[in-house]
Amino acid sequence: MSLETVVEDIREEARARAEEIRAEGEERAEELVSEAESDAAEILDEREREVEREITQMREQQLSSAKLEAKQKRLEARRNVLAQVREDVEVAIANLEGDTREELTRELLDVASEEFDDGDDVTIYGRADDAALLETLADEYDYAYAGEYDCLGGVVLESEKSRIRVNNTFDSVLDRVWENNLKETSERLFDQ
Repeated sequence: MSLETVVEDIREEARARAEEIRAEGEERAEELVSEAESDAAEILDEREREVEREITQMREQQLSSAKLEAKQKRLEARRNVLAQVREDVEVAIANLEGDTREELTRELLDVASEEFDDGDDVTIYGRADDAALLETLADEYDYAYAGEYDCLGGVVLESEKSRIRVNNTFDSVLDRVWENNLKETSERLFDQ
C-alpha cells in the first residue's frame, strides 16, 4: 500500500466521518427545531387559553358591573318617583282647607286628648296657618293654644304636669301610613 493510498483512505474516512457528523448535526437541529416548534405551539395554545379566560372574566365583570349600575339607576329612579309622590301627597295635605281640614284636625285632637287626664294643663301647638282653628279647638277642649309647630297640620299636645307630649300631626300620620304602605305603593307604581 502506497502512502498516497493511505492518505486517500484517511481522507475518505475523514469525509465519511464529517458527513456522519453533519448528518447527526442536521438531525439534531431538526429535533431541536421540532421541539422548539412544539414548545412554542404549546405556549401559544396556553397563552390563547389564558387570554380567552381573561376576556371571558373581563366580559363577565363588565356585564355584572353593567347590571349592577342598571339596577342602581333603576332603584334611584324609583326613589325619585317615590319622593315625588311623597312630596305631592304632602302638598295635597298642606292644601287641605275648610271643613275637611277642621274635621281631620279635630279627629287628631280627639285621639291625642285620650293620653291626658282631666285637669291636665294641656297646650296645643300646630301649623301657623291653622292658628285660628287651633285657638277655637283649644277653647272647646279647655286647652291653651301655645303657638306654631312646623308641620303640615294636625296637633302637638303637651302637658308639663303629666310630662306627656303627643305628636298627632298630619306629618306623623303620613309617616306611619307611608311606612306601612311603601311596599304596596312601590309595587303599584313599578310592578305593573
